[in-house]
Parts: sequence; structure tokens; C-alpha cells
Amino acid sequence: MRNQSERWILYSVAAAFCWGCWGVVAKLVSDQVTPFTNHLLFSAGMLLTLPLVVKRLGITRPNRQGILWGLVAGVLAVTGNVAVYKAFSTGGLAAIVIPVTNLYPLVTIVIALLVFKEKLNWINAVGILLAIPAVVMLSGESLLFDNPAAFFRSIGLNSWLLYSLVALFLWGVFSAAQKETTNFIPAEWSYVSFLVSSVLIALVFAAFGWVDFALSTKTLVLGSLAGMLNGLGVLASFAAYRAEGKASKVTTIAGALQPVFTIILAIIFLAESLSFVESLGIVLAIIGAFTLSYEPAKTEPKPAMNQV
Repeated sequence: MRNQSERWILYSVAAAFCWGCWGVVAKLVSDQVTPFTNHLLFSAGMLLTLPLVVKRLGITRPNRQGILWGLVAGVLAVTGNVAVYKAFSTGGLAAIVIPVTNLYPLVTIVIALLVFKEKLNWINAVGILLAIPAVVMLSGESLLFDNPAAFFRSIGLNSWLLYSLVALFLWGVFSAAQKETTNFIPAEWSYVSFLVSSVLIALVFAAFGWVDFALSTKTLVLGSLAGMLNGLGVLASFAAYRAEGKASKVTTIAGALQPVFTIILAIIFLAESLSFVESLGIVLAIIGAFTLSYEPAKTEPKPAMNQV
């Protein structure tokens, strides 16, 4: 790293790694619980991470505006998750819903460029052009590449597609809201405000009877572990934004590298195989992450010469 401010790169990769580990663990319980029950386990798992941040909460006093943005970020993330569930429950095929919703970094990039006025150099632009296709390739659903005609024939103006687009939009705005949160408060306070929002929503789900509490010990442990890993990823992403990471870069790097880690870990621990499309996606994701992390060296102004 050339300077301390480039810690955002490490935090972005750490977020991708935690979310990648979450992807592997989540696979083990995803078919055993509803999304509402899964969110309760997710929130419980995040509570286990509080000891990592509680000591630093007393160093700074929280800003009310930052706390509000953190709460909004939590609502956006959870609502996006529910929208994906609705997409599947109304007939959406995973082969289309997953690739579409995984394009959420595009929304964050647009917000970052138009609202946050972030600047990207041409190398960063190339990185985005590589990373976005990589996200689709690494979605685990290859219908777009195996049979493009069937993919586009399946897309129509119906409810499941609308829910998918809502999820894409909400997740993209969520990442932008994370960046805005860290403009006011440290990463630790940002994370706690996000966690509070997540827990409150979990309690609402439970109050409406949408949560199934009849869980096996295995499901409870794995679900909570998945939540803890997901929470650590959220914390790392907040840290990346706080370390002056641009929303357009952090979101795209984490979004592209997350499935890379998931696939590699799934091959090691779940004996899954690697397709050609996924292999190409991994290469594009890694190159895209490197090019997105590039920043030209700042030239120091030369001292003025004293005239004789």
C-alpha cells in the first residue's frame, strides 16, 4: 500500500471473503428455513460479533444523522432480501433471478458517480467493465451463457421480474447508504445502527408469525454462523467506506470477489466442480478488482525557487 488511506482495499477484500464464507455455510441451511427465519438467525449471528466493536463505541460520540443512515441501510438490505424471496415465490427461476439481482453494483455505481460525484480513471472504468460480467458468470446460474435465447424468452413484464428489479435497486441503494453512513460516524457505530435495524425487523417478522422456531440444533448453529459471517462482511464493508473507499469501487470489488471465494471454498469443502464459465468469471473478477483498486500516484508540488 502506498499510504494508510488505501486500507479500504484490504477491507473490501475482507468483506468479500467473509461474504464468500457465508455463501458456503448458507448453502447448508438455505433449503431448511424460510427467508424470514433465516433473517432471524442472521440477526442472532450478528449479535455474536458485538464484542468486536463494543470497546470502540465509547471512543466517539455517535452522530444522529449517521445513526439514521445506518438504520436506513439495514431496512434497505432486509427489504431487498424479502423482494428476492417474493421473486422466487411468484415463479421466478433462479437462473434469471440470481444473475439479475447480482447486478446491484450497477445501481451503486450510478449513485456514486451522479450523487456522490466520485471520479474514476480509465483503468477503473475497465475494471468495472470486467467485474460486472464476472458477477453474472459467478452467479452459479449459467442459462444466459448456455442458452441465451431461452434466457431472454423467459424474461417478461411479470411480478417475479419486478420483485427481482426491486431487489437489485434496494441492494444498490443499500451500498450507497453504507457509504453515506460512514461520512458521519465510524464503521463501528455504522455497524451497530445497521444491526439494531436488522434485529428490529427480525422481531417484526416473529411478531407476525412468519418465523419458524422449530429448528434443529444443526440448523440453529449453522444459521447463526452464517449470520455472523455475513455480519463481519457488513462490518468490513463499513470499514472500507470509512477508510475513504469510493462506493463505486468498494461495492464492485466486494461484489465480484465474493462469489470467487464462495466457489473456491465450495470446491475445497463441498467437493463442487468448476465450470468453464465460472473459471472465466474468476479471472475477470480478479483482474477487475486489481484495476478498480488502481489509483495514480499523486505528485507532490515542487517547492518554489527563491529568486536572487
